[in-house]
Amino acid sequence: MSTVSNHNNPEQSSSINLTEEEKKVWAILEQVADPEIPVLSIVDLGIVRSVKIATSSIPPSGGGGALITITPTYSGCPAMDMISTNIRIALSENGYPNVEIYTVLSPAWTTDWMTEQGKEKLRAYGIAPPLGKSFDQKYLEDLKVECPQCHSNNTKLISQFGSTACKALFQCNDCKEPFDYFKCH
Repeated sequence: MSTVSNHNNPEQSSSINLTEEEKKVWAILEQVADPEIPVLSIVDLGIVRSVKIATSSIPPSGGGGALITITPTYSGCPAMDMISTNIRIALSENGYPNVEIYTVLSPAWTTDWMTEQGKEKLRAYGIAPPLGKSFDQKYLEDLKVECPQCHSNNTKLISQFGSTACKALFQCNDCKEPFDYFKCH
C-alpha cells in the first residue's frame, strides 16, 4: 500500500507524487459533497486525511481496495456517518468495492485545512469563510466579518452558533441580511 497524506487536495501540491490510482481516488472524493454544506466537497473541507490503495487487490479493470482516513470538523459532527456512506457509494460506483474508512480525531481538524477554492465556494454560497488561521486569538465579538452578500465589513455577531455548531450567526448592518460565518478552529 502507498500512502498520500495531506490536509488539502494533494494534487495541488507538486511535492507529492501520486500514482494514477491515487489521483483517481482523490478525484472521486472531490465529487463527494458535504451533507451540511453541499457546495463543498469533503476535499474542499480538508477532512480527507489520507488515501491508501491496496495495489495487490486492484484487478486489471481498475477496481479494488481503498483505505480512506477522515477527520470530522469537530468531534460531535453528526454528518460523519453520512460522509462515510457517501464515500463508500462514490468509490464503489467507480470500481473500488473494498473500502475501509477510518476516522481519526488527533490532530483535530482545523479550518486551516480548507482549500482556498472551498473558502471561495463558501463565500459564493452566502457563508462567510473563516478569517485568518486557527491560531488567531480573536474572539467572535471582535471580528469584522465581511458580509458575503454586499461585502460590507459593518457587521455584528448575533449568536455564537449558526445553522450548525461550526458556524456563528452574523448580521450585516448595511444590507440587514443575516449570514453564517464558518468559525476558525
